[in-house]
Amino acid sequence: MKRRELIRAGVLAGAAAALRPPLDMAQSATQSSALTPAQSGVDASKDLAAPGWKPLFLDEHQNETLIVLSYLMIPATDTPGAKEALVNRYIDLVLAAETRETQRTFLNSLGYLDGESIRRFKAAFRYLSREDQDDLLHALAYPRNASGWTGERDAMPDSGHAHFQALKQRIMTAYYSSQIGERELGWDGAFAHGNFEGCDHPEENHK
Repeated sequence: MKRRELIRAGVLAGAAAALRPPLDMAQSATQSSALTPAQSGVDASKDLAAPGWKPLFLDEHQNETLIVLSYLMIPATDTPGAKEALVNRYIDLVLAAETRETQRTFLNSLGYLDGESIRRFKAAFRYLSREDQDDLLHALAYPRNASGWTGERDAMPDSGHAHFQALKQRIMTAYYSSQIGERELGWDGAFAHGNFEGCDHPEENHK
């Protein structure tokens, strides 16, 4: 199974739980009559797709690294991939509104990728050949397990795999939050399905 198919399968498995809002969020939405920007008709995707778009949070190198990484994780096949879905721009927009701790955590993971790339191949990740990029990601994608054959009885913390997982989760969430990703999951593009009809029972009979 290819990398993209594995990611898609993981999303489908958790889609129902992810789309269900937490109880406290649902309660607060019920108690509040204020509309969200999306409910008010604001379409942020138009800003993300603007020709003169510039990152709000990431610097130029970080942004380009994220473009390369997201493309390698979710490349274009018979459907558009992460680059076409503007995953890097969505992540930048979200990060700009996150806490400093969350921002720092993301940059640490992105920085770890570059650090490992420089350590192994003497160049930042975005400048590596496609083969070297794949080799590095493959090495980080699978956790190191303890083995009696090597004398390692206790598993050591695998920070590389943890950073890879964090980046993959960000990219996967951004992709499948886009219209391109939602269509791949089966969305037909319709924002409403038919009219909501009122109750047609007599006023005194609602059984």
